[in-house]
Amino acid sequence: MKPNLLSFLSLSAVTATCCALIFGSPPVARAQSPSPLKVSDDHRRLVTANGEPFFWLGDTAWELFHRLDRAEAEHYLDTRERQGFNVIQAVAVAELDGHSDPNPYGHLPFIDGDPARPAVTEGPDNDYWDHVDFIVDAANQRGLRVGFLPTWGRYWHDDAEVRLFNRENAEAYGRFLGERYKEKALIWILGGDRHFENDEQKEIVRAMARGLRAGDQGAHLITVHPAGRHGSAEYFHEEPWLDFNMRQNGHVIEYDSYAETRRDYDRAPIKPVIDGEPIYEDHPISFQPDKLGHSIAADVRRPMYWDLFGGACGHTYGHHSVWQMWTEDRDPINRPLMPWRQAIEQPGAQQMQYGRRLMESRPQEGRGPDDDVIVAGKIASAEPGAGRYRFVATGANDGSYAMVYVPVGRSFRVRLNKISGNEVVAWWYNPRNGEASKIGQFPTTAEREFISPTPGEELDWVLVLDDATKGFAAPGTQSKRTDAK
Repeated sequence: MKPNLLSFLSLSAVTATCCALIFGSPPVARAQSPSPLKVSDDHRRLVTANGEPFFWLGDTAWELFHRLDRAEAEHYLDTRERQGFNVIQAVAVAELDGHSDPNPYGHLPFIDGDPARPAVTEGPDNDYWDHVDFIVDAANQRGLRVGFLPTWGRYWHDDAEVRLFNRENAEAYGRFLGERYKEKALIWILGGDRHFENDEQKEIVRAMARGLRAGDQGAHLITVHPAGRHGSAEYFHEEPWLDFNMRQNGHVIEYDSYAETRRDYDRAPIKPVIDGEPIYEDHPISFQPDKLGHSIAADVRRPMYWDLFGGACGHTYGHHSVWQMWTEDRDPINRPLMPWRQAIEQPGAQQMQYGRRLMESRPQEGRGPDDDVIVAGKIASAEPGAGRYRFVATGANDGSYAMVYVPVGRSFRVRLNKISGNEVVAWWYNPRNGEASKIGQFPTTAEREFISPTPGEELDWVLVLDDATKGFAAPGTQSKRTDAK
């Protein structure tokens, strides 16, 4: 951060404290800026610099740098911090004409549209990148990392009218960003929702990765955000600069798309995988609103557990109004249902933290997909299920616990002998409110039938099975967190 901006923030903090004293409300305590991330030794997860587990809970705020002013950005960040998110995915040169439509302060990112010439002006807070600085710092002060996309894919992929990047200026731009944000808490996300159709397009992204590495000297992880229903592994899996894989499983609600997360989990060499863009809340399902309507909270919960139980090291949520920061005075993209200020409080956003709490309440090391816990029924489309009603399971390699995601209220059977020890403690975990209820304690010598507390309803639950000797607390019980946030 520039010294003059730091002075501005310090003055703002003093002002906020004084106002709090006058009006009787204590100042908000800010988290310490998050530490760098790295890939775990087993290459399955992300961890902090000191080896603490890091569960990625992201939000797609693609137009954050481009469309929100500073007060709006702080309101958005405060909300996502309160809701348990820890990664904010935003784009420096945003999709909705970020190259030619100025930010709220009248600034553009480049001189004459040239990525090799970022529009940087001496002085306090008077260019596009000063505004990006402010938002990155505001996120870090709240313990949030930024999933930083240097550009949306249209600017290296689409026709000549909007194509800004080639190999040379992509590397120069990457170096600029790497140097400027070397000390910030972020993750680089290349690509930007486009297919890689030829070697030239791949080379542009490789060049940008080289520039980032040269600029930040390897301080941050790098991944790639691909087009819908694709993954970075299809294009760059074996390249050493790609630290972990990201998928965009797409704006669909059936399991078959999210099963691709498991396929990337099983690739060699092993790399962590995450779904960086599943279906958004209130999004036209499969882009067919007149036929299929708009998604609801249940439609975004199911992909979260399908992805996590399929081996993902975290999850990204999104809302259709929030990614575009839509307000009623802006042109809508694909029928948003409400302005972004209302949308950030939608139930699906609140419920994402319960998935995070569940996964953090059991040891993360040594956990992987384990659908063998589920006993397949005579009708496979019922158990383990299909479409919107696919059951999936995960568990510890040592058998200390297992979890089964139950998307619909019907009876199913599990193999208790997958759990170590002589007895298992069984729980129901509610993904809508994060509450756990103990079912009972059973011998691990046989299969057992369970049915969720809402039989016949389209209400999801998680069955948690613990080795009784481990003494685990109730599922979702928050453990002490470090700077992993």
